[in-house]
Amino acid sequence: MLYESSLLAIAIFASFVVGVIGLSFFLGRKGQSAQAYYAAHGEVHWFVNGIAFAGDYLSAASFLGICGMIAFHGYDGFLYSIGFLAGWIVALFVIAEPIKALGRFTFADALDARFNSRGIKLAVAISTLVVSVFYLIPQMVGAGDLIVPLLGLPHWAGVVLVGVAVTLIVVTAGMVSTTWVQFIKGSLLVFFCGVLAALILDRGLAVNAGRPGTERLVPQVRTVRPDGAVLVDGMPQSREHDLRPVGTILRLPDRYAGKTSTGPLRPLEYLSVLEDSSIVTWVPSKRVDEAGVHTTYTPVERQGVDLLKPGGYFTGLTTGKLADRLDFASLMLALFCGTASLPHILIRYYTVKDAAAARKSTVVGIAAIGAFYVLTLYLGLGAMTSGALDPTSSNMAAPLLAKSFSTTLFAVISAIAFTTVLGTVSGLIMAGSGAVAHDLVENVCGVRMTDHEKVRCGKLAAVGLGVVAMALGILFRSFNVSFLVGWAFNIAASANLPALVMLLFWPRTTKQGIIAAVTVGMAASLGWILLSADTFEKVYGWDREASLVPFSQPGLVTIPLGFFVLVAVSLLSPRSPPPVNRARGSR
Repeated sequence: MLYESSLLAIAIFASFVVGVIGLSFFLGRKGQSAQAYYAAHGEVHWFVNGIAFAGDYLSAASFLGICGMIAFHGYDGFLYSIGFLAGWIVALFVIAEPIKALGRFTFADALDARFNSRGIKLAVAISTLVVSVFYLIPQMVGAGDLIVPLLGLPHWAGVVLVGVAVTLIVVTAGMVSTTWVQFIKGSLLVFFCGVLAALILDRGLAVNAGRPGTERLVPQVRTVRPDGAVLVDGMPQSREHDLRPVGTILRLPDRYAGKTSTGPLRPLEYLSVLEDSSIVTWVPSKRVDEAGVHTTYTPVERQGVDLLKPGGYFTGLTTGKLADRLDFASLMLALFCGTASLPHILIRYYTVKDAAAARKSTVVGIAAIGAFYVLTLYLGLGAMTSGALDPTSSNMAAPLLAKSFSTTLFAVISAIAFTTVLGTVSGLIMAGSGAVAHDLVENVCGVRMTDHEKVRCGKLAAVGLGVVAMALGILFRSFNVSFLVGWAFNIAASANLPALVMLLFWPRTTKQGIIAAVTVGMAASLGWILLSADTFEKVYGWDREASLVPFSQPGLVTIPLGFFVLVAVSLLSPRSPPPVNRARGSR
């Protein structure tokens, strides 16, 4: 069976999770003050922080989602990698050093550095929570998908498991443990993805690679009956996803005539051979009747050259329709602008001692992230031809690829992927708890707290966010995690980036302009997403043609809108007083 847990896999997985939680308890003694809990005393070494940046950023969307998109759709999945990586240019050259000089604990500290405005703190705190929640959803969905093959538990159990584990990590030691979890996770992820890519190149490409039975290229039908029972090809199944594994090459290039395998290939040679091969992809179609929901996965032969060029997933690149092109451009703009606007990325700049360390840690992060994204191309294409794909779950492409080599590697990769989720979710919950405790409770509501009370309030907020994350991870379980994370980037770029950039580079910026830009950018992008065709179809179950907006990704409209609103409101409001430097914790 495609999903078959083993004691070895469970043992390796458990050791990773227990080790991460144990590290958090060990470091807990260093996170008793507010400065330690929220910013790790500002004493994290720039190299450690750089790898932790990679750990924060290489989330379930990067590892599970992008690999799955490449495996199912070809080159278009790699466009997400390009967008994610390009965004770090903004972080390096625009944000890194100034944000360190402005803030203390949270993103709201930075935007409010000149104004001491409750309105700014309130707007930015709400924006931080909204972005964090939307970014939490794909992480929790990915966690649930990993648990199905590893432990044989249902999806919701995986979501609850990661929620509990992450809450323990954050509550025990805050930013101290979060940083080291990210450092370890980022290092392991890049290293073992390199190992997996080397194994892919060493195996080369083969006709009908992987498990027996992949040569039976006939449609597979998965039915979910009204009573919840699952049928595959009309037969009852004990597991949710138990279709036959897919992913195969039908024909190799003519130069391999008479052979079923290429043998080991060099990196560029691998792409060249794949380009000249014929590959089977699987296209789903859904039908609903009284017997239940029937999803048919039909094999479709495609040429490698078509899979290695744009247009397989982002139809706007090939259809010629203006709305489709705008949708793609809007997503790429959001990915480019959203990186420097994500709260859990921005607060990491407060964990290093000075602006120079912030810049150097950004460079290290870019190097690690760039190396990883190059590897995802080979991981996705290797999964596409491995014979070990689950046609129902693109999020499981990378772990199942590892399983096609060995159960041990599968367990290690899955454990690292799960740790990836733990690290990213812990960073998001840290950002959210800081927004609640430091920004809302203390600064907006005016509740004066001792150092100990600030930490306790942050921990309570972390527990609440953990519960919300678990509920949303169960609700959105059927989505590709890279698709979901695009929403978070759109909201972050629309709400946060205009205010941050204009504060840094336009002296005429006023507090009213910042409040208006954050509020309008957040509301406009969130409203656009809720009214989009993708949401109509995949969340509400309605006809996508009934959508009230012309394309699904809002960034192309809402990011410029944020800048326009800030400029207009700032020009119409009184000039702000001269800047006051509050970077070192002055209140």
